[in-house]
Amino acid sequence: MERRAEQLAAFDRLLTIMDELREKCPWDRKQTFESLRQNTIEETYELASAIIKKDMNEISKELGDVLLHVVFYAKMGSETGDFDIADVCNRLCDKLIFRHPHVYGVDAQEGKIENPEEVSHLWEQVKLKEKGGNKTVLAGIPDALPSLVKAYRIQDKAANVGFDWEKREDVWEKVKEEIHEFEEELRTEQGSGDGNKGRMEEELGDLLFALINVARLYKLKPDNALEKTNAKFIRRFNYIEARAHEQGKRLDEMSLEEMEALWQEAKKSE
Repeated sequence: MERRAEQLAAFDRLLTIMDELREKCPWDRKQTFESLRQNTIEETYELASAIIKKDMNEISKELGDVLLHVVFYAKMGSETGDFDIADVCNRLCDKLIFRHPHVYGVDAQEGKIENPEEVSHLWEQVKLKEKGGNKTVLAGIPDALPSLVKAYRIQDKAANVGFDWEKREDVWEKVKEEIHEFEEELRTEQGSGDGNKGRMEEELGDLLFALINVARLYKLKPDNALEKTNAKFIRRFNYIEARAHEQGKRLDEMSLEEMEALWQEAKKSE
């Protein structure tokens, strides 16, 4: 209980500072919901990056930046009389209780939920019943989500109401089918010379969507996986560039074979 008191005191301190900044700082006083929006998106991505790196100190710092934005929006809401931080917290608490009947005993689901998959299925049912909640299964997925994340959420929501493969291994046939269709479209484009980028893009999208389904069925996060591969590529490519510099060469002066040899060095060094 002592630590809880410290936590509440820290949150009260943050609210007090926010009040003071909004009153006394020209920059903070000038901000609006619209002006902060892009900053909020950037802070969220910085938090996501810290999570990928598993840097707990950085995660703590970035969580603070995200929390600042929550408090900032709530402060502006209180100034217009629309809502304040208490409304934000209470609405969240009410939603959490409503969406966890298996914990709070709101309905007959109490005690019957045994694994996370059952919880996800229950959530979709609850959201459809919720006042002001989702009217359709795929409602509630933000348009602004990155495409990779959005595809995963679409598939996850559809699966929670039973639209899914009976066995996860079955998804590989779909992947093979989409690869074949993509290859066929590439061959058609090369033969006709009409440059039908729209059709190729469509088939590529179908293939990516199928691969994201693979990730979901095998309980992998495609966004995390791709971000880790991005970081790995950057690390290895930087190694190639550094080694080239040591040899007194520019990358554009090196052959592909020379760069590949350094790439293999980079892999071994890891």
